[in-house]
Amino acid sequence: MKKVYVTDVILRDAHQSLIATRLRTEDMLPACALLDDIGYWSLECWGGATFDACLRFLKEDPWERLAKLKTALPNTRLQMLLRGQNLLGYRHYSDDVVRKFVETAAQNGIDVFRVFDALNDIRNLETAVAAAKTAGKHAQGTICYTTSPVHDIASFIALGKGLADLGCDSIAIKDMAGLLTPYRAEALVKALKDAVDLPLHLHGHATAGLAEMCQLKAIEAGCEHVDTALSSWAGGTSHPPTESLVTALRGSEYDTGLDLDKLQAVNQYFAEVRKKYRRYESEFTGIDTRVHIFQVPGGMISNLANQLKERNALDRIGEVYREIPAVRKDLGYPPLVTPTSQIVGTQAVLNVLTGKRYETISNEVKRYLHGGYGKAPAPVDPELLKKAVGKEEPIDCRPADLLKPEFLHLRGEIGHLALNDEDVLSYAMFPEIGKQFLELRSTGNLVPEPLELEAPPEAVDNKKAPTEFNVALHGESYHVKVTGAGPKNQSLRHFYFTVDGMPEEIVIETLDEIVLDGGAQGAVKSAIASKRRRPAAPGDVVTSMPCNIIDVLIREGQKVMAGQALLVTEAMKMETEITAPLAGTVKAIFVAKGDAVNPDEVLIEII
Repeated sequence: MKKVYVTDVILRDAHQSLIATRLRTEDMLPACALLDDIGYWSLECWGGATFDACLRFLKEDPWERLAKLKTALPNTRLQMLLRGQNLLGYRHYSDDVVRKFVETAAQNGIDVFRVFDALNDIRNLETAVAAAKTAGKHAQGTICYTTSPVHDIASFIALGKGLADLGCDSIAIKDMAGLLTPYRAEALVKALKDAVDLPLHLHGHATAGLAEMCQLKAIEAGCEHVDTALSSWAGGTSHPPTESLVTALRGSEYDTGLDLDKLQAVNQYFAEVRKKYRRYESEFTGIDTRVHIFQVPGGMISNLANQLKERNALDRIGEVYREIPAVRKDLGYPPLVTPTSQIVGTQAVLNVLTGKRYETISNEVKRYLHGGYGKAPAPVDPELLKKAVGKEEPIDCRPADLLKPEFLHLRGEIGHLALNDEDVLSYAMFPEIGKQFLELRSTGNLVPEPLELEAPPEAVDNKKAPTEFNVALHGESYHVKVTGAGPKNQSLRHFYFTVDGMPEEIVIETLDEIVLDGGAQGAVKSAIASKRRRPAAPGDVVTSMPCNIIDVLIREGQKVMAGQALLVTEAMKMETEITAPLAGTVKAIFVAKGDAVNPDEVLIEII
């Protein structure tokens, strides 16, 4: 019998693909006994974007989630997705941090480490794979599947042989964008089976409507393992449904042996749970055959849509789709998977919204072109390279070879807020968000974002403040409706509202409490509104898209040169430097680190 083994991604990639990774641990745990009784080869439950979402939105400790799942799933392998030398962040980490992370994840319950690199640069997998083996865990090397003039079966076979030489226990074909076609899947699996003596896993998204056919052809060609999602969270930008695969193979030589009645029972639970998360459902998570033209992964589509909606430019998403392949070509055809999907996607948005290609270049594109992420699959555009990195010599070694050990330094930076190594690693992955999480935890102020923005604003006193009003700001009118608020009597309080129908959240730190009469309220509003104005002079510094201020690099009164970096901003998890439009003196700075800003607001005034 050629039994096929199933990895279910219901606890990780399914909800990452469909509801922006918002599934809470409290909604996972009640299903664990049922999941543990099914007989999956593994359950993917950690890694990817779950770490970020836990800290940023859910206000959950991701390490605590893992420990709870391990306790609740004693009979099933737990699997995670790891970005090689990037781990779960968006930069390369030193080898000591990679080793510590893998060791700690193994101790907390991970049995299978699926390790990939966005560029398929095998040098970026070496340390993580070795660390998983040292921990006595299953190290799964990954081929990121994509199509381009330089990606063919021969290149994937070479990578597969390299992964076998690293000592990987198995190889995964990761089709993150749903680009694989049935006969291509068959040919690739046959070639890999001839080249390496390792079990093969197929991970594919159903974005283009081809995933089930790809699975069947891959299985017939010798692929022993496939990834699926319970049907209530399957299809579209998610994955093929588990129950359908089990039914399709039932009674054949590839029979999975899984019980359909048990699968139906647990699927019914998750079908009900999904209703709680309707706030995060997106119109961009269904079947979309355009992926074969624009090569945009499903999760990236919804992110792009949200970013353009914030800029009131959703009608330009077609332009962004067309720009993405052009940017990808300029960058040497990187596969579009985290973090390269964000790098390419954000740059495409910048190119479209600014109206001039590469007028603004994100820091991540600069780092990529400099070789900071590894070797590009193909030569990059020479003019773009020159513009982005100037006369600097590109890195040609393994990027992590240039990094000094940093774990002890990171522990010192976060100080007493870190109660253990897990906390230090959370801070390492996401310094700003991780630190904020640990600070909120230390004061007992961890409050997750609400599942229902339209819930009654029970914490808002209608006698003291309006809950629905119009605001005039910079000559434009906005309709604001307060929809909820976090607990009172806390130093950091969350407020939830909509602005012209778009959900927003702010966190207010209470420094002093005052009761304002109508005149005082108006004065405060006027003061806030007058802080920033619309640009009117050549020295007015603005940003091209909504973003957060990560750092302010200059001070008032400082002389600056044209093109000098003034601010570091973050949008779509990508950082961009805002530079001086001309040489002069900084007259005024209207922003601070942590501020959220919008386009066409003056952030800095240079004279």
